[in-house]
Amino acid sequence: MDSTELDYDLPPELVAQQPAARRDASRLLVYDRATGDVRHRSFTDLPGELSGELAVVNDTRVVPARIRIERPRGEVLLLEHEGGGEWLALARPTRRLRAGQRHGAVELLEHLGEGRWRVRLQDEPDGEPPLPPYITEPLGDPARYQTVYANEAGSAAAPTAGLHFTPELLARMDVERVTLHIGLDTFRPLTAPTLEQHELHGERYSVRPEAWERIAAADRVLAVGTTTVRVLETVARDTGLHGRTSLFVTPGFEFRRVDALLTNFHLPRSTLLALVMAFAGVEETRQLYRRAVRERYRFYSFGDAMLVL
Repeated sequence: MDSTELDYDLPPELVAQQPAARRDASRLLVYDRATGDVRHRSFTDLPGELSGELAVVNDTRVVPARIRIERPRGEVLLLEHEGGGEWLALARPTRRLRAGQRHGAVELLEHLGEGRWRVRLQDEPDGEPPLPPYITEPLGDPARYQTVYANEAGSAAAPTAGLHFTPELLARMDVERVTLHIGLDTFRPLTAPTLEQHELHGERYSVRPEAWERIAAADRVLAVGTTTVRVLETVARDTGLHGRTSLFVTPGFEFRRVDALLTNFHLPRSTLLALVMAFAGVEETRQLYRRAVRERYRFYSFGDAMLVL
C-alpha cells in the first residue's frame, strides 16, 4: 500500500489545542460496519451505543518525559526505560550532541542513529508532559494528558482514546485492563514510500492472566485505542502475556479478538491511521474522515473520538 493513500486534507483550525472542558464532553462519531449507518453523539452516550462489549483499556501512565537542555538549546524525549537509570530517548539537535556529555540530569551514553540515544538519568524523570509537536499551546493541567485509570508509568505519549473517560462513565461499563508502554513506534510517521517498507521497533506490553481469561471468554471486545488493539491481537496470536510487540496492523489484517474499536482521529501517513483503515475499511475510513472534517470534529490527541462497531 502506497503511503500517499493515507493522506487527507485537514484545516489547521480542526487540530485540537486544548482538551474539552470536561473529559466526556467530546463528540463521538459512531460508524456501524454492518449497516453503514453513521451517527453523531456525545462521548457520554458511549455505553448506550454498545451491545454488552467488554471494554479493554491501556492503563499505561505517561512519564514527564520531555527534558529541556541548554548549550546547545534542545531537548531529550524519553521513550523507554531500560532498567536502572538508563533510558532510550530522542535527543535534538543530534548533530551537536556527543556521547559522554551531561546536560543537567541527563548523561548521553550512545547515539543509536535516527536521533535515538541511550541516556542515563540521575533520578526519576522530572521533565514536562511529552505533548506532540502539533499542540503548540501550553497545557494548564498536566493531568489532562493522563487517563483517569493510568497505573504503571512507562509511556512517552498518552493512549489518547482513553482521555475521554471519567470515573463515572467507566462505572457504567464492563472494563478490563492491559498495558502497552507507548514509545517511538506509536507516533513515528511513515517515511517509507509504502507501508510494507516501514519498520516497527517494538513496544513493551503485559497482560495479567486473569485479565486475558476474561478477554478471551468475552462475546465481544471493544478495544479502547490503537495501542490496545496491538496488545490484544498480539496475545491472540499465542505470543505470550508479556514481552515486546512489533505487530503492524495494516489493511488486509485478520482481527482475532477485537470486535469494536474506539479511537481518536489520527495524523495522515501514520501507522495509527493504517490500523483504523484495516479495521473499518480503507475507503470507508476516508469517507468517515471527510465527514468528520465537514462536521467540524476536533482532531488528534485532544480531539474527538470515533466508535467503529
